[in-house]
Amino acid sequence: MDAGAAAFIVELGFGDTIVGTAAPDFAEDFDGDLRAKLDAIPVLDSARGSAEAVVAAEPDLVVGISPYEFGKFDGTPSVQQLHDAGSAALSACGAMQDGPMDNIDERYRYIAALADVFDVPERGEKLISQLRTEVDASASNAASDEVPVLALSRVPDAGTGIATNGGSSFANAIITLAGGTNIARDQLQDFATLSAETVAAADPKVIVAISGFSADSDAELKAQIAATPLLAGTTAARSGNIVVIPQRTLMSPSMLNAEAVRMIADAVAKAS
Repeated sequence: MDAGAAAFIVELGFGDTIVGTAAPDFAEDFDGDLRAKLDAIPVLDSARGSAEAVVAAEPDLVVGISPYEFGKFDGTPSVQQLHDAGSAALSACGAMQDGPMDNIDERYRYIAALADVFDVPERGEKLISQLRTEVDASASNAASDEVPVLALSRVPDAGTGIATNGGSSFANAIITLAGGTNIARDQLQDFATLSAETVAAADPKVIVAISGFSADSDAELKAQIAATPLLAGTTAARSGNIVVIPQRTLMSPSMLNAEAVRMIADAVAKAS
């Protein structure tokens, strides 16, 4: 259902079994040989994956990095629709959370499940070990002190609150691994809204601007956030400690999650 999910299958050595993908924008974060392999996969739908296009491809298995891709986006196939068409479904996320998400184990569970599907558990273990090492290296610069971090899914404006990611989100796990503390950590939901007063009291020292929700460039996004009166008084805005990270590598399992950890860890270290 997206090129990010396809990347895991390619890395396990089964890219030639993929009959097609949707959401090709997920490939934009990759480069080199892996990017070339992703670009070679047929695109069944340039949007999020219409049920008609997916079912017509007659896949044995449909995979995605988010349960939202299965019937939650307009026109995407539900698990029941896929089942009725003879296809199994596998999502990288969706485990129940009793508290804040502090790790990205959903990524590793997804890899292990894929490796079991293809009957190559040893390849799955090897890839998991490689990716864990990458995350550890990216987090090596993480600060020991608690550094408040605000993740922004859009530039806030007066009257609508400040849209962010809650404690049960995958973004919360990335921020935690990077040594930061999500100021919306106590709100156990993927998406949360904070008042300007709450954000001002928390005084984030790092702002993570999540790209991919608008056509703005990274520079434009940073400038808009720095200029908004709702955030102008925060330490992050005053010091310019704003880092832009694609939603595809921050908000869901990706081969590139370590890069998101590294970028936030560098910003957190700068704020310490």
